[in-house]
Amino acid sequence: MPIFAHVPIMQEFHIAEARRAALLMALDLGLKRTEAYYVATAVSELATNLFLHAGGGDIQLSVVARSNRLGIEVIAQDEGPGIADVALALSDGFTTSNGLGCGLPGAQRLMDEMEIDSEVGRGTRILARKWGPVLPQDREPTSSYQVVEN
Repeated sequence: MPIFAHVPIMQEFHIAEARRAALLMALDLGLKRTEAYYVATAVSELATNLFLHAGGGDIQLSVVARSNRLGIEVIAQDEGPGIADVALALSDGFTTSNGLGCGLPGAQRLMDEMEIDSEVGRGTRILARKWGPVLPQDREPTSSYQVVEN
């Protein structure tokens, strides 16, 4: 799948770069401003987790299409310690650090879809999508990005 933005998360300032790239892509794609900030916030949470819990990783952003909708696909991937109990990690208030335990469950609420694949000792891959509005039947999805059928 073509990747339209790839931000390695190795230092703390990379979190802001990933957030900015997600926001600009969402706005360029035509998502409402509020929806675009949902995407940016979710990416910020995922990138923060990469930095704090996995020692780094990658954020990849792509434009995807489904029927007559365009959306943004976010992949957050690392080779860190993995998540032992994904269901527990998605519960509000659960934390393995001194945080509030709102990151993963918050990101899940902000996005339309989220899948987590994690293996202890091997790392984690999180795929999240946010869909734009349904387009009229006579209008094909268009974007300044190459669109990947999903």
